[in-house]
Amino acid sequence: MDKPVSQNQGLTLLEAIVFSASRQPTKIALQCENKKLTYRKLSENILKVRSAVSSLDLTEGSPVCLVAPNTIEYPEVVIGVSGAGHPVVTVNPNLTSVELESVLEDCGAEALILHSTCEEKSREASKGRELKTITLGSVYESWRDQGKVQSLASRVSEYSTFAISYTSGTTGVPKGVMLSHRSRLLTFFAMASEYGCYGPRDRAIAVAPMYHGGGFAFAIAPLVTGGAVVIVPQFDPENLLGSIDREGATNVFVVPTHLSAVLSLSKKALQSFRQSELKTIISNAAPITERIKRMSIDYFGEGKLYECYGSTEAGIMSNLPPLDQLKKQNCAGLPFPLTELAILDQNGVQVEPGNLGEVFSRSPFHFNGYWKRESETKKIRRGEWLTSGDLGRFDEEGYLYIEGRSKDMILSGGVNVYPAEIEKVLEQHREVHEAVIIGKRDDHWGEQVIAFVVGNESNLTAHELENYCKERLANFKIPKSFHFIDSLPRNPTGKLLRRVLRERVGREDGS
Repeated sequence: MDKPVSQNQGLTLLEAIVFSASRQPTKIALQCENKKLTYRKLSENILKVRSAVSSLDLTEGSPVCLVAPNTIEYPEVVIGVSGAGHPVVTVNPNLTSVELESVLEDCGAEALILHSTCEEKSREASKGRELKTITLGSVYESWRDQGKVQSLASRVSEYSTFAISYTSGTTGVPKGVMLSHRSRLLTFFAMASEYGCYGPRDRAIAVAPMYHGGGFAFAIAPLVTGGAVVIVPQFDPENLLGSIDREGATNVFVVPTHLSAVLSLSKKALQSFRQSELKTIISNAAPITERIKRMSIDYFGEGKLYECYGSTEAGIMSNLPPLDQLKKQNCAGLPFPLTELAILDQNGVQVEPGNLGEVFSRSPFHFNGYWKRESETKKIRRGEWLTSGDLGRFDEEGYLYIEGRSKDMILSGGVNVYPAEIEKVLEQHREVHEAVIIGKRDDHWGEQVIAFVVGNESNLTAHELENYCKERLANFKIPKSFHFIDSLPRNPTGKLLRRVLRERVGREDGS
């Protein structure tokens, strides 16, 4: 995205880390299992990656795919490659080869940096494509270390895209969300203001996956503000609490599923942890149920839990602070710093408090648009305003409440699940005539993925469909249960009535 040239210092992730390193070069910046990086070493690695990218001989501005779980190299890859002017496509490593192929085809990446556990699926997904491939470990380190630690004389624009995060959207077709350096750095400073836990004396636990926009943001913000980050490769509830204690963490970013799993531990396990330094818990990606919220406050203590609401496209839009957690039930909070919120009706007119409408935001945190999908970008913009696709309302005090999702998106385990994508896969089965996916409220997952299927043969089984999905979908997208019905409920005009299916699930659960 082109902007007027300015003589002022730019805002890019690479520059931010280099400047943090100049202030405290010997301080440990990153830690993951038995590996540690000082700020000086992290800065040098990032600059080496930026330099080494030239050896790949890529087309100017072409994306580079990163397929990996949380590793200590993740930040330096994203920041170094994007510092060289190539946006990084942060791919969920749990995708199947079929799903990864779809992402590669859409973004047109010319290079792939991946974890060793993702090599086989990446080979299958990249058949027929000439991709320059680098595997994390000794191969990556050799490639990185051929780069030079050069000055910042050659810089990319702060408005340029540093990462592309893929979401399949309601159509089931993958869409790349382009995120700029500027939007993320401004988000980090707003986070420091709002949450009070991002400074040189703070230590963060990064347990959410960094391929996700939120997971990456809450892992990198501490580095920009001079703190320290402990990366946890995989989530385990007992290990998470242990990490908080061992590392003297002051803050942690989680999704509601993490909280649910922690609070399901035995009484003995919960009592063994002190959490004496922990002052801030930030939850995002799905609403926390009131039961889990009360349990969290009882266990971790008052004054610590924040709940923020947003989207990959819009960034953080609102935040519910600790003092309001039990006072404002099922509430998304007040506008985030530098953010305006509006509830508009179908005609674009702002509605009165208490009335339902579509949620729009205006802020400097917005995305650059969808990769090569200008028409899709225009659909969710209204001038400087961006819709979240959600329905909501304000109360008389200006607090936001989300009442539904206009796109029927499901939030399961803090990850977006799009019904149309799963429905498309199921309907490719030779014995499935129609399929509909809905979300079912769940204390642990936030929502469960539920399938309703109209089959062509009476002997079609849930086990068969589950195995079919496992070959084509990541685990978090596979329905938790399959309901076989003779026909789907529709109104006189033929419109599908998802509401009827949700009510049916509710009756069967007795809720």
